[in-house]
Amino acid sequence: MSPLIRDLITDRIQAALEKFKTQGSLPLETLPKIFLEHPADPSHGDYATSLPLRLAKATRIAPMNLAKSIADQLDTDHIIKEIYTASPGFINFRLSEKWIALQVDTILDEQNTYGNVTGSVVKKVMVEYVSVNPTGPVHVGHIRGAVIGSVLASLLEAVGHVVTREYYVNDAGTQMDLFYESVYARYLEAAGLTKEFPSGGYKGEYVTQLGEQILRQEGLKFSSCDRETAIKQIGDLSRNKMVDMIRKDLEALGVHFDVWFAEKTLYESGEYQQTMDKLNNNGYLAERDGARWFTSTSLGEDKDNVVVRSTGAPTYFASDIAYHHNKFISRGFDQVINVWGADHQGHISRLKAAMLGLRVDPSRLNILVSQMVTLKRGGQLVKASKRSGNFISLRELVDEVGVDACRYFFLTRSANSQMDFDMSLAKRQSSENPIYYIQYAHARISGILRNASNQGISWRNGDVSLLTRTTELTLIREMLKFPELIIKAADNLEPHHLPYYAAQLATAFHHFYEKCRVLSSDPKDQNITLARLKLVEASKIVLGRSLTLMGVGTPENM
Repeated sequence: MSPLIRDLITDRIQAALEKFKTQGSLPLETLPKIFLEHPADPSHGDYATSLPLRLAKATRIAPMNLAKSIADQLDTDHIIKEIYTASPGFINFRLSEKWIALQVDTILDEQNTYGNVTGSVVKKVMVEYVSVNPTGPVHVGHIRGAVIGSVLASLLEAVGHVVTREYYVNDAGTQMDLFYESVYARYLEAAGLTKEFPSGGYKGEYVTQLGEQILRQEGLKFSSCDRETAIKQIGDLSRNKMVDMIRKDLEALGVHFDVWFAEKTLYESGEYQQTMDKLNNNGYLAERDGARWFTSTSLGEDKDNVVVRSTGAPTYFASDIAYHHNKFISRGFDQVINVWGADHQGHISRLKAAMLGLRVDPSRLNILVSQMVTLKRGGQLVKASKRSGNFISLRELVDEVGVDACRYFFLTRSANSQMDFDMSLAKRQSSENPIYYIQYAHARISGILRNASNQGISWRNGDVSLLTRTTELTLIREMLKFPELIIKAADNLEPHHLPYYAAQLATAFHHFYEKCRVLSSDPKDQNITLARLKLVEASKIVLGRSLTLMGVGTPENM
């Protein structure tokens, strides 16, 4: 792919600044990073930078004078038609409309690779998301992180990184033991045997169903063996069944994983002990009050943290440190991204301190916290499931509003923002529903191309230089933003930019369609028809890519 226009402009500005610095006319020790933006008002050009305003104080040069000096060093060409300054200190760039029109052919040449931008550094990246304990089904509180993680992984691949999607199966510890005991009790109940239910056990209907399933499949054999053996064997069965159910529920949402990593393997493989030994050898473990502590205060934390209880049992924190030792040191990931729920917010700082304790640069660990979601139907709060009585499961939400609406709506806000999910809006088949509006644009595009093909029209040799109307050029300009958007979303770990972009592109297409007749039977319109069909096909490619990256369907008909 050709260099991004944004990068061409910034490189030219950078060269001008370096020239000024060499001449001694720019009193700066280090040159600042250059930022370009798309002006909200198209009359202000295609790109603008406020660099002169940011440099004014350090250089003691009036912003407009600085803007003019920089602009005078920049040349126009077949890409950049005009460079001019604007008060109080902007440099604006207007692209050549002829060049813009020709980019339709570029998009058609690149097809479904359009927008992919491979940087100079390709990283081995892991994205870990969902990772719900296999003690119950995935519910609505986990869906947002599932969607964010899966889309973020796709974006990182689009910029050239080698990505592993991973689910961490928390199958060790007291909660799993309690879950196994709960299933064992329900198994005995299903067999007609009385068994006291464990205090604080899992009472969901799914636990009863698990006990009944195991009885049907395995018979009474667990009722006659000793309790410890029965719980272990039933535990293995119930764990596998729960993980399989979680996997199928997530697949129904279009969420897939390359690796399902079991926590218990950290202990079986010796990785946990290796991690503790490393922290100890690095001087970050201490024995106090019969327990073992990670001395995180020596790494800037407010308090130390227990990693091994006085009972000898490791804490959840200890397992997590060992798991990240496995990620960074054993498997050699360059970057790890965890998508966590809001209840894990307080865990971030101490885990990063633990990375320092392992001699791992904590900047290689990125943690996104997915905030709470409030479900509504219209203005009414949806508090609980009609079926389970205590939570809305992933399956229930997908069944009610559909996969595409689920994925789209959960992406519309940044992960750190709380959000309302209006189930009534998500099901509405009108332009009020953004995902319906966007997919309708894709279906409309598909219909135009299908009609043209049915009429025997071939637009392969269409002349895109004929695309000179404002609505045509506005649509192309919107498509040219797509590669920049992918880079921004991937680099900043912000997949929420995708749904906003898709809506903007759909709006630009609908407006073009209303203003410009595509298929015409008039022979004198043949050339513009072929050019516009090329534009329509390019629109399908870019809109389709934006939907596919979100994991949302690209309907041919609606």
